[in-house]
Amino acid sequence: KPIFRRLQLTIKRVLDMAIFILALPIFLVGLPLLSLAIRLDSPGPVFYKQIRSGRGGVPFTIYKFRTMITDAEKNGVQWAQKNDARITKVGRFLRKTRLDELPQIINVHHGEMSFVGPRPERPEFIAELEAEIPFYNTRMLVKPGLTGWAQIHYDYGNTTEDAIMKLQYDLYYVRYWSLWTDIYVLFRTIAVVVQFKGM
Repeated sequence: KPIFRRLQLTIKRVLDMAIFILALPIFLVGLPLLSLAIRLDSPGPVFYKQIRSGRGGVPFTIYKFRTMITDAEKNGVQWAQKNDARITKVGRFLRKTRLDELPQIINVHHGEMSFVGPRPERPEFIAELEAEIPFYNTRMLVKPGLTGWAQIHYDYGNTTEDAIMKLQYDLYYVRYWSLWTDIYVLFRTIAVVVQFKGM
């Protein structure tokens, strides 16, 4: 079947905006407390900005709460590790609860992301992965998401082998998407947040 018909895209966008309206108060209420915690824990900005590839490979700026020390990439671009020493104490909590992703509701509002979709990857890593993994760019037929089918079914990965496994889940999502799939992923993600099962 065609990838995401116009009606499907409209339904997905309506769902995104409905969740945005619900999530915005949570973001605004939590912002002062999380900002204070981040600043007291380590010097540096509250927010972290990074270029990611969106639908069709179009680059956009992603927003997150900062979870690492400010000079985390002084030695160049690198994958984040599961127990990365660059992650701050507050950052570890934010990652466990996935609250570090909350500012990305702004990206959803701008239409650059969806709440559910393949994880947005960095252009530098995409170039490497496309050279090693056939059909890797197929996952960019849809908007990237704050959470996704791969994220709830596979642990955080930082190797090419992990990327291959997660790609299979991403391709399944692209092929068999439905409104109920997104709702299921969202509820599974809430469970991850409540149980502190994030990275």
